[in-house]
Amino acid sequence: MSIWWQAYVTPPSSAVKFAIKATLAMLLALFIALACDLERPYWALISAAFLQTRPMTGMVFEKGLSQLVGTVVGCLAGIAIMAFFVQAPFPALASLTLWIMLCTYAASLTRNNASYGCIIAAVTAMLIVIITAGAPGQLFDVAVARLTELSLGALCATLVSSLLWPIQVRDHLTGLANEVVNNAFLHGSLRLENSEDIAEIQRTLNASLTPLNQLESDSQSARYEGPEGSGRIRASHVLTQRTVRLLAILRVLQQLLRAYGEHLSAPTRALVDDIADGLRQSAEHKGTAQARERLQDLRHRALRCIEWEAKAASDSPQNDIPRRMTLGLREALGHALVILDAREAIHTPGDRKLRAPALAWHRDHLEALLNACRSGLIFALIATFWVQTNWDNGQTAMMLGTLFSAMFATRDNSVVVASMFLKGILVAIPSAFIFGHVLLSSAHGFPMLALAVMPPLFLGLLGSGTPQLAGYCLAFTIGNILLTMPGNGMDLTFDTFANRAIAVLIGIGTVVMAFRLLPGFPAGFRKHRLVKATVNDLRALKDLSPHEAESRFGGAMADRMLRLARHDDLMPENRRYLFSLGLTALDLGYGALNLRRRLDSASAATIKEARAFIQALADDYQASVRGLPPSTSLEQGKHLCSTMEDDPRIAVDQRHLIHGLVARLHLSLEWQSERSRNALGLTQAPEPETVTPPSSQESH
Repeated sequence: MSIWWQAYVTPPSSAVKFAIKATLAMLLALFIALACDLERPYWALISAAFLQTRPMTGMVFEKGLSQLVGTVVGCLAGIAIMAFFVQAPFPALASLTLWIMLCTYAASLTRNNASYGCIIAAVTAMLIVIITAGAPGQLFDVAVARLTELSLGALCATLVSSLLWPIQVRDHLTGLANEVVNNAFLHGSLRLENSEDIAEIQRTLNASLTPLNQLESDSQSARYEGPEGSGRIRASHVLTQRTVRLLAILRVLQQLLRAYGEHLSAPTRALVDDIADGLRQSAEHKGTAQARERLQDLRHRALRCIEWEAKAASDSPQNDIPRRMTLGLREALGHALVILDAREAIHTPGDRKLRAPALAWHRDHLEALLNACRSGLIFALIATFWVQTNWDNGQTAMMLGTLFSAMFATRDNSVVVASMFLKGILVAIPSAFIFGHVLLSSAHGFPMLALAVMPPLFLGLLGSGTPQLAGYCLAFTIGNILLTMPGNGMDLTFDTFANRAIAVLIGIGTVVMAFRLLPGFPAGFRKHRLVKATVNDLRALKDLSPHEAESRFGGAMADRMLRLARHDDLMPENRRYLFSLGLTALDLGYGALNLRRRLDSASAATIKEARAFIQALADDYQASVRGLPPSTSLEQGKHLCSTMEDDPRIAVDQRHLIHGLVARLHLSLEWQSERSRNALGLTQAPEPETVTPPSSQESH
């Protein structure tokens, strides 16, 4: 069945409710704007439409607040530009271009509603400067009018969202948390079963990381839904951090199973199988209490198994493998139990005192700079055309160019989204002509105006409820509003309509052309940037405090792994190794953090060697991308183990565990190097670059 058929003939109830709510919000905003005789009532409609794209009450409020702040900042920027260059149009346009570039740069480095606020700041400043260029005396009047119109739309959207079929952020976060936990547990079951189904392992990992990123970014909106919102935010941070740590240790456990499975005792082997089954049951069956009880029993078994393995183990590090395995299993179960508590706290925070800092995100400043330059170029082209022609509707083209160049830049598939918007605008032209001019010309009074203007808007919003059609349908809705421009003094002549249509096509056409000519950096370069950022984060682990390092590393890696997975999806099956690079980095990072925790009370010499070892891990990880085998980490690991043997502050059992950790991290790098060679089609390891090796003192 066609997706269009499903969206319009058999739409889900959620899409119908969304369309009704958004239409009523725009209708209310239009009525008040006309009653107050605002200059451009259609801005209130656009404001209400954009705020309803995420219809959860807290998100609408947060987006409205971001829009209000962005509008105020944009007004101040526009007033400042005109104050300095009121008699100098070209310096004013140059300053405005720089402001738009700055806002786009900031929007590319922020997320969700904060990004939207930056975009609105750019659009508002542009409108104030362009509208008042020929009438500087109206500067403050125009600024107040823009602020009033956008605030009216935000107020109406918030009011309707809160009163009519309210959707709570709590329910949205609960659904995301369930997706994260269930897929993470299924992923853990596959790992502990030592599954060879790589595609299913990657699918469950992606299915856990995608909602995890959305959960972390959307959780901030919960603060606007009552006093329990802060508890939900903290629980979301805990769930995110513990899930990333669980995913890292699960990969470690599978590596131990593959490398040393024959060395495991029968009780340990049985425990592994039971934990795999327990995680699968916890994911497939509802009920947090039953899942917690099941995992708690398994954790007690792991503790007894650790005690038994400690008594049975000899002084050889090789014979300590079963104990390392059971310690890892117990740690994984501990993370799983905290994850269950965090999921429960997201729905009903109660008296739970879960605390964790917000995660850092991956930010590519070079990509943000490219987006800023593209937005500046788009505005400069349209502004030059406007100056040369003195075109009345040039401000519409510039507004669309500014708005969509910044908005599309924050999307991963910006070229595709831009093309979708162009198609939606093209369909909106005949629709706006029929409904907004032919039918509207014979309408008298607000009821007839609403009957003529609102049907195409409702149809566009109904289609926007289907995520795959949102690009087409939202553009159709915005296009109808801009081509009709409902107000008290409407000009319904064909010449005016044709002029607006040309302005809209020039604005969106310039954006599409710019994104096709400057689509972004090539995939290979973006991959190189992701790997370089990962290497830098691995190197930073030796200097930051473990608590701060975990927050920065875990959040950035979750984001990067999704980006690497998207790159992998574009490659043939036998050439995919980028996602494995992300997993290896996650393993090395948490291994380095684990090493630092175990050596927290060690001597200064041991800690110095540990930092050198972490540096070597980062260097070998960078080399493994090109298929080079690890070299420096093996040698530095030997130095660390040798220094540790002379350190009386480290217990014997801790030494064995650190010996095993060093060996396993080296093994992980060897596997990644081999995987990279196979994916790159190399029969043997390439020759390493000829460099002068640093002395022992320099490397420390």
